[in-house]
Amino acid sequence: MTPEGDVSPQAGQQDWPAVTGATLSGSIRVRTTEQGLPLAIKVDPAELRRDPAQLAGEVLRLCQRTANRAGLALRKQLEEAGLDAAGLSRTGLPTEAEVARQEIVEEQDYDTEPQSWLRTV
Repeated sequence: MTPEGDVSPQAGQQDWPAVTGATLSGSIRVRTTEQGLPLAIKVDPAELRRDPAQLAGEVLRLCQRTANRAGLALRKQLEEAGLDAAGLSRTGLPTEAEVARQEIVEEQDYDTEPQSWLRTV
């Protein structure tokens, strides 16, 4: 891990198809396999001051979201290639509605407000 929080992919993993994801601010970015396994993680230095459990949770959520979106993209490719609805359902790849629902649940379950000792007056 470099001081910037960048983890390079291990030898032999560069050939895997990779997808990327990031937080809204772009302060945490991941590159994963289509299954969500992290190949590279880029974390801005300011994020390293966070609680480690929260930072790890955010990275995990990004990996899962990236995998869901990659699965959806693959499902769309298979649909465009002519795979019928029964074949698509057997793949186990998420539908657009399932991905959207999961992302909404994530947003509701995860507290995105900054944590600070300051309070509004």
